[in-house]
Amino acid sequence: MTEVVGPTEWEFGGEPVGVGPWSGEWPSDPRYDPELLAGGDRRNVVDRYRYWRRDAVIADLDRRRHDFHVAIENFGHDHNIGTVVRTANAFAARAVHIIGRRRWNRRGAMVTDRYQHIEHHPDVASLLAFAADHDLTVVAVDNTPGSCRVETATLPRRCVFLFGQEGPGLTAPAREAAPLVVSIAQFGSTRSINAGVAAGIVMHAWIRQHANLDKAW
Repeated sequence: MTEVVGPTEWEFGGEPVGVGPWSGEWPSDPRYDPELLAGGDRRNVVDRYRYWRRDAVIADLDRRRHDFHVAIENFGHDHNIGTVVRTANAFAARAVHIIGRRRWNRRGAMVTDRYQHIEHHPDVASLLAFAADHDLTVVAVDNTPGSCRVETATLPRRCVFLFGQEGPGLTAPAREAAPLVVSIAQFGSTRSINAGVAAGIVMHAWIRQHANLDKAW
């Protein structure tokens, strides 16, 4: 079944975005979805993936994903998780791990959760076990005393960035379990910045250190 998103969901200035039905002879490549070719593709995808089947998009992304994961605690039904998922998709994170509540607000993900691997862990201990099994260094993100500036820190190539929920930040077990804690330099009056924004900053710091920019869109 196709996942065409209608113009009521994807609009800009009142006009539907995306592309209409395929013009001319249809491609024979099996990655293309006949329903999308016939009806148009209004999804929030880059041009490379226009008219592709969802499983074909995921398979291609799997060849390109980076060696970092993102984890966020969800003990208070954090509304930032959707933004974290969307940004993780943009930077081709290997997976997003949600700790605590299984349910989360998908609105901010803007349908990118259909293409991003998402795992659930009931508690921090479960995430730590996953990280150990996959040789991933846990990097906690929190503006606490003793943390390193992410702007100058050397980030591990294989890692999982661990974020707390909006407001209270990381729980004590999460913070204490991480061998590396990084913070984001701030210069204003607020104690912290939005968790979704923080995730984007830290992911981009990893991109700057490790990604092959020749492979970016």
